Amino acid sequence: MNDQLKMENGKSGGAVECLGMTFPSEDARREHFLKLLAEKLQDPAFRNQEGFPQGADDAILNLSDPPYYTACPNPWLADFVQHYGRLYDSAEDYSREPFTADVSEGKNDRIYNAHGYHTKVPHKAIMRYILHYTEPNDVVLDAFCGTGMTGVAAQLCGDRSQIQSLGYLIDDDGVIKQARSGTSQAGWDKFSKLGARRAILSDLSPAATFIAHNYNAPRNPLFLKKVITDSLRKLQAEFGWMFQTLHNPSEDQLASACAKTKTDDAVDFSNCGSVGFVNYTVWSDAFSCPECAGEIIFWNSAVDVENGKVREVFPCPHCGADQTKRRLSHVMVTIHDPALGSTIKQAKVVPVRINYTFGGKRYDKVPDKADLALADKIERSPVNGFFPNQRLFPGQETRRNDPIGITHVHHFYTRRNLNVFAFAFNELPYELKWAVTGSIQRGSKQHQIAITRVGGEKAGEGGATAGHRRGTLYVPSNQIEMNPITLIRDRLSAFEKAVLTNYSRRPFISTQSTTSLALPNDFVDYLFFDPPFGANINYSELNSLMEGWLGVITERDHEAIEDRHQKKNVDSYRELMVRCFREAHRVLKPGRWMTVEFSNTQAAIWNAIQTALQEAGFVVANVSVLDKKRGGLNAIVGVTAVKQDLVISAYKPNGGLEERFRRDALSSESVWDFLRTHLRYLPCHIERDGQIAFIPERDPRILFDRTVAWFVRHGVPVPMSSQEFLSDLWHRFVERDGMAFLPEQASQYDKMRAKYSTPPQRELFIYDERSAIEWVTDYLRKRPSTYQELQPEFFGQLGAGWKKHEKRPELSSLLEDNFLRYEGNGSVPSQIHSYLSTNFKDLRGLEKDDPRLKAKAKDRWFVPDPNKAKDLEQKRERTLLKEFESYKSAPGRRIKEFRLEVLRAGFKTAWAAKDYKTIIGLAQKIPEEALQEDEKLLLWYDQALTRMEADA
Repeated sequence: MNDQLKMENGKSGGAVECLGMTFPSEDARREHFLKLLAEKLQDPAFRNQEGFPQGADDAILNLSDPPYYTACPNPWLADFVQHYGRLYDSAEDYSREPFTADVSEGKNDRIYNAHGYHTKVPHKAIMRYILHYTEPNDVVLDAFCGTGMTGVAAQLCGDRSQIQSLGYLIDDDGVIKQARSGTSQAGWDKFSKLGARRAILSDLSPAATFIAHNYNAPRNPLFLKKVITDSLRKLQAEFGWMFQTLHNPSEDQLASACAKTKTDDAVDFSNCGSVGFVNYTVWSDAFSCPECAGEIIFWNSAVDVENGKVREVFPCPHCGADQTKRRLSHVMVTIHDPALGSTIKQAKVVPVRINYTFGGKRYDKVPDKADLALADKIERSPVNGFFPNQRLFPGQETRRNDPIGITHVHHFYTRRNLNVFAFAFNELPYELKWAVTGSIQRGSKQHQIAITRVGGEKAGEGGATAGHRRGTLYVPSNQIEMNPITLIRDRLSAFEKAVLTNYSRRPFISTQSTTSLALPNDFVDYLFFDPPFGANINYSELNSLMEGWLGVITERDHEAIEDRHQKKNVDSYRELMVRCFREAHRVLKPGRWMTVEFSNTQAAIWNAIQTALQEAGFVVANVSVLDKKRGGLNAIVGVTAVKQDLVISAYKPNGGLEERFRRDALSSESVWDFLRTHLRYLPCHIERDGQIAFIPERDPRILFDRTVAWFVRHGVPVPMSSQEFLSDLWHRFVERDGMAFLPEQASQYDKMRAKYSTPPQRELFIYDERSAIEWVTDYLRKRPSTYQELQPEFFGQLGAGWKKHEKRPELSSLLEDNFLRYEGNGSVPSQIHSYLSTNFKDLRGLEKDDPRLKAKAKDRWFVPDPNKAKDLEQKRERTLLKEFESYKSAPGRRIKEFRLEVLRAGFKTAWAAKDYKTIIGLAQKIPEEALQEDEKLLLWYDQALTRMEADA
């Protein structure tokens, strides 16, 4: 027999090595470590770890494949470190700019589509980041791993064909090259090496880590094919009779079939006529008419099959009164639930349509009496083997179906689908349970039929498409009961195509909270995180069905989401993310990178992530786009949902900067030391759409914000004002197109800039007072203007994007507080002189004190030089703080409208005075969303809370 087929019942015919030990087979390896895990599970301290899931020992052991995967915190991560890791060495040469290219990767991939999940980043997209930031054998950590695509990507960085599919070249020495950027140069630049990376994956959800394990566990393809064939044959033999229907039967044939349902255990219609194979059955809700109490079958009355739509208004078939679904009440029936041992009330549903295959063609039919008799027989049949029957925990989605009597996990399945899934989950080999979890959602009552057309050119060509309402546990009024044997067959086929065969770089997978990682300090080479984002997706609720089957449930206390049922608001979400990011910062090597994929339209969540990153010690260096082409869950559903995800590139500063900061934190030199270090991590140039792009992170004001965040995180006031920072910046660094560079970076930028005819364009939008000042600054720097000239341009920028609670400033006040006006006395300022002599032919060549030039320059506003700007800033700050005092003494519990600039100035001053109580008190007076949506206020407030707790 072929060596590859020397695997029977899951037993490997060859020796395997794991963590320095040799075992005669994979099963022997698993048996050895399962015994050790069973001993661990008896230790109360082990079970007391953060994020430990809810589940009996047997359920955890049945899922686990240690040491590579455990359905609980993985106790072998320390062994992984010992055998595969390299601790931080400050002498090691490592330097990378952030990955700045916008990434676009589709989801039409055999690996990606093998098993569904609420959100996934395509593994090919992650490969690009891993190849950019790491070298072969480096350790990659994804502590929000979901389906484990980071593990797949890490392994496939050693696959030549996969890397070439990304558009990269690989030379004979395994050096990977990418196309050189720029408009006038051709060629390829070296940037990485061929070779798999080591991955550590973890997630709070047992459903996620189970999927991740199966995506990343290597399989023998030939053995897998044999097991799949045998398993499908077994499923069809056991349950095929439940999915038969007669094709064009006579009355005698129907009577004969009905009689068989009364006697035979496994009904066989083959002697009763031509038999078709059911693809799906449509079940529809029964409602009660409020006028005559007659029964309305929703499909029969409301669905317009010919035109492919559901009518909003439809007549009652009994009394003719017009009805809408909202006016109707479900017909409730009392049934005995054997799983619960009691009677329950559920909404009545009836089969209304069957789609089946006969003679290679698909047909639709209204269920006949043989179909109804078979359905009744199946409903009375027992379900053998384990299936989940637990009550769903309280939640928005988990309890949404209570009014129709769907309260427990098994209620989401028809009796025959429950029979098939229970048998498959209990009887199929361990390697194939993945196909069951990949089918249970499509095979549930959540699947709804979407009418398309009926009556095509060929018999039976009319049909329907099906799907579920993504992001919910919604059970529709027209349910489609998919044939689960077909579903499992399709998943097994997809699984077979997606299987990985490389045993040498298998990830280690842990089921736990990211708030406590059992890894040493400064160990990981790169982090790729795709965490939950606020209230986008409630993973624990959506995973409750799958985890019911697995027997291991998410521990929800450490779930980083915004959810009213868990009593978690944006603050709770941010606090959990701070803890997660702090652990990530602890385990990442200094000077290395973290990529955070972000998908949420709410400013409050964006600020929560940014603030959490900064509080944890990371510094943001770039934000770019990840286009997954076909939107994820909420990107498809929501009208306002984002169509492209954002990718945050952040780094952990090297140890030298931290040491110097502890020594010189109070001196102004510490500002410039941080900035020199920070600039080294920023991209030198970015090309987008064939043009050189403005780099926001190099903007002076953004640089000052990053500096403030760095100092606040260390509990130290910034030793200079913003104007002092801005006036000294260009003496210390090089300015190019409004961006700051180190001298050596400026030369690189100049070479790239010379290839483009137009300078980078900075996009400015007005949404609050600060952005209004920046817009006016940019405008006046290009063309000093009078109030009358500026006003229409300024008002044209004030649109619907203005922040809700922000008081709109008067343009005249903005000008008085932040700019200078030439009143006609003395020589014309250089800024105005340059503008007028360039743009007005009759004023060219005139001296600055020429009366004609002075007349044209009179009353024009212009941007002050740094020295005068400093005086203006001090004057403005005194005005802001005076208004802040009025906020402090304002009566009432809430301030409905305010100036953010006043709050920012007041919080900054209170922070420097260690007056944390004032910050917290004022924060509680303004609307919650206003606080959460302003990154600066949120930073001061969050740090004030931390300091108050520390001082308590």
